Amino acid sequence: MALDTLLLYDIDKIRKDFPILNERINGKPLVYFDNAATTQKPASVILALKSYYETMNANIHRGIHSLAEKATAEYELTREKVREFINSPASDLIIFTRGVTESVNLVAQSYGRAFLKAGDEVIISTMEHHSNIVPWQMICNEKGAILKVIPINDAGELLMDEYDTLLSSRTKIVSVVHVSNALGTINPVKEIIAKAHEVGAVVMIDGAQAASHSYIDVQDLDADFYALSGHKFYGPTGIGVLYGKRELLDKMPPYMGGGEMIKEVSFAKTTYNDLPYKFEAGTPNIADTIALRKGIEYMEAIGFEAIAEHEHVLLAHATNMLTSFPDVKIIGTANQKVSVCSFTIEGVHPQDIGIILDSEGIAIRTGHHCTQPLMDRFGIPGTARASFALYNTKEEVDQLGKGIEKVLRMAK
Repeated sequence: MALDTLLLYDIDKIRKDFPILNERINGKPLVYFDNAATTQKPASVILALKSYYETMNANIHRGIHSLAEKATAEYELTREKVREFINSPASDLIIFTRGVTESVNLVAQSYGRAFLKAGDEVIISTMEHHSNIVPWQMICNEKGAILKVIPINDAGELLMDEYDTLLSSRTKIVSVVHVSNALGTINPVKEIIAKAHEVGAVVMIDGAQAASHSYIDVQDLDADFYALSGHKFYGPTGIGVLYGKRELLDKMPPYMGGGEMIKEVSFAKTTYNDLPYKFEAGTPNIADTIALRKGIEYMEAIGFEAIAEHEHVLLAHATNMLTSFPDVKIIGTANQKVSVCSFTIEGVHPQDIGIILDSEGIAIRTGHHCTQPLMDRFGIPGTARASFALYNTKEEVDQLGKGIEKVLRMAK
């Protein structure tokens, strides 16, 4: 990254764009390191929500009055923005959901129910979020399919040789996380997809943690399905995305029935709507969908290279700080990872770490992070997780270090 680009990264200006960073917690300035759970929202996203309800609140697609037409246009502009954001070949391949959880369930219950049969195999990995485990367990149990798991090494990296061994003509679906929420590991998803395609399997990618850190190009990856959660990349909660290849989405039955997903309804027969509306039953989350566009635009205005460089500096600084404490162990030391530091402190429960840090105004996440099988792999009940975003600073990381010093003092 060029020096002039680094100098243009105005962290003070960026922080002013996020109103919540002015909050005080327990009398201390907020240090927000829970970004892997949800990122904070810039003022432009908050304003978009307010503007929708004040100036265009109406149901979309079916109305011919001015408010409905305005709301519909804004809603569909977000679909086009998402298409650009992930380089989808067409906007009608962008399906709005509530988030990655719903997106994975949609694929499992629609594609999986339609095309899995007894004896088929589904492959996931050890580091999956529960939302990319349980839906596959459910459909495998229903269809008599077999769920297989890619193991990891002690650094938190997939054992790709073991993945090669798991793949066979019986493999029908591979579903893996792009970036681990608990470890920060960046998985080689392009390679995973290519190998799955060699045996005729389709691939679902959980991109929840990837979208705030790097470019996503579903065509370059050759992903069959790719899922996003808006609140992970500076957008509102309750809005997500499922991208799918046309030839797959066309042959999948609807996940839910109701309004909007139909063309004609009679008591004898119903015909379904075209993509993407076939999978968008009912009144959608209009306001949050419109505001999602502002979150994407905010990241684009800063630039992903600048964001990645800033977050890499924070990750390196935090890693050096954490490893300076003899009783602190980082869980997840992959060569390729995003700005997530999960750690344990010998003799201290993760929940106690979180409580003490909160008393200092520092927000982290503690527990198993909806990855219980992963915690079992490391033989721990959970971790303390500090995750960094584009608005965090090295000074805040230093405050985390002082907070850990307080934890160690109180634990002895």
